Amino acid sequence: MTTGDAAALREAVRAARADHRPTVGNRFGTVPLADAYRIQADLFGTPVAWKLGLLSPAKQRQMGLTEPVYGRVPASRLRTGGIRLAEFLQPRVEPELAAVLGADIPAGASPAQAGDAVSHLVLALDVLDSAWRDYRFCAAEVVADNSSGGAAVLADDPVDDRTGSLRLTLDGTTLAEGDLADLAPPAPQLAWLAGQVGGLSAGSRVLLGSPAASVPARAGSLVVHGGGRTLTVAIEP
Repeated sequence: MTTGDAAALREAVRAARADHRPTVGNRFGTVPLADAYRIQADLFGTPVAWKLGLLSPAKQRQMGLTEPVYGRVPASRLRTGGIRLAEFLQPRVEPELAAVLGADIPAGASPAQAGDAVSHLVLALDVLDSAWRDYRFCAAEVVADNSSGGAAVLADDPVDDRTGSLRLTLDGTTLAEGDLADLAPPAPQLAWLAGQVGGLSAGSRVLLGSPAASVPARAGSLVVHGGGRTLTVAIEP
């Protein structure tokens, strides 16, 4: 790997986003993840929330990894209202839970300490987007491209429990569904993330992944159901 490889990866992501046109992936597999995360920080800026990805060991093996990846949700991408599909290159959506921290998680915290720092969980909608055509990418490419982070919508009310299913419907039709019990326990993932980013502060929000597969986004009334709550998001063309 050369400095030029990392610079070329950065430019590929930047240009695809600026031109609103996905580019061909699986070209920058020699770029170390440390460089890819530096590109992510440079292009996507200061987060107001974080997102975790590639949480299952199977997905990690598929990408040649032994740990998850993370992305940033900058203020401009944390939405409280609707979503316009035209903003994104190739948007997909999935229902998630997000952790809201009531205390700091310092770098080096144990999973038990991280678990104790969680105030509550809320429903979330993760809007995925990728600069890489058809979501075909290597590990360095997805990390540099913010781990396919497009936007996120978080509910206000805590979920009542973590049993049952997490379901996504569009105009009343189910698009995706998974068992909440299949989600990885959040405490180890939060401890890992804190170690990667130098600690997480009280009030931080972290999207924890989904037990359901992502689906292409379409216009309509999108509703996340789970934990005794619902989150409704208007999706516009």
